[in-house]
Amino acid sequence: MEMATSADGTAIAYDRIGSGPALILLPGATCTRGILASLAETLSAHFTVFAVDRRGRGDSDDMAAPPPYAVEREVEDVEALVAAAGGSAALYGHSSGAALALHATAAEIGVTRLVMHDAPYSTPSMEQAARDWHVHLHETLADDRPGDAVAAFMQKVGLPEQAITGMRNGPGWPAMEAVGSSLAYDSAAMGDAIGGVVPRDLASRVSVPTLVLVGGADLEFMLDAADQLVAALPDGRLEHLVGARHDAGPEVVVPGMLPFLLA
Repeated sequence: MEMATSADGTAIAYDRIGSGPALILLPGATCTRGILASLAETLSAHFTVFAVDRRGRGDSDDMAAPPPYAVEREVEDVEALVAAAGGSAALYGHSSGAALALHATAAEIGVTRLVMHDAPYSTPSMEQAARDWHVHLHETLADDRPGDAVAAFMQKVGLPEQAITGMRNGPGWPAMEAVGSSLAYDSAAMGDAIGGVVPRDLASRVSVPTLVLVGGADLEFMLDAADQLVAALPDGRLEHLVGARHDAGPEVVVPGMLPFLLA
């Protein structure tokens, strides 16, 4: 494990593996760098891979807490990682990590190529639900109930109540509860406060080649978001991982992204 120091003093933990051009992996909500370990291992045959604990998760701290949980702080984290990589790097972001990667790339901090995988932006019919989630999440965190925030997030993404109860009673729950406050950074990256829709203006400012990967179990709102992103990006292209779930493994993801990254 290595550490990069962000602009506000936050320590960002990462594992560095492999050799070649730098590639930074940003996981989604509640996830630490371990979730992308197998992807990092596979990609390390071609790249120097940085598997990251985003701030407030795993071995990374959060000097900006308590709120506001601004996406600018996470962009600064990515900038520190790019600096640790030598000043330039490709970015891969999964789920809300893809939204963060978009913000970071638009900030022109040395990103050379961008891969956005299953960014779960809202459709117009989902905008109010995103706003309601943002309010509920911040109220829950203000009441110092990070475990309830994690449980609410799991319910939001469709996990059955019985499964959530089982997890809360299991040995792994303290680790989940520990990342509860980081959900506010995911919400900020997704733009939930304003409806969580595809940020067309932001995407239009991304000047580097961008690959939009979408599996999302072929859910209509995921496919629609991917199409909107590609339309808004100046140099965007789409790769549909037909039938792939949101948690697709490297055997599915790597063939979809490797030709783009090596081009």
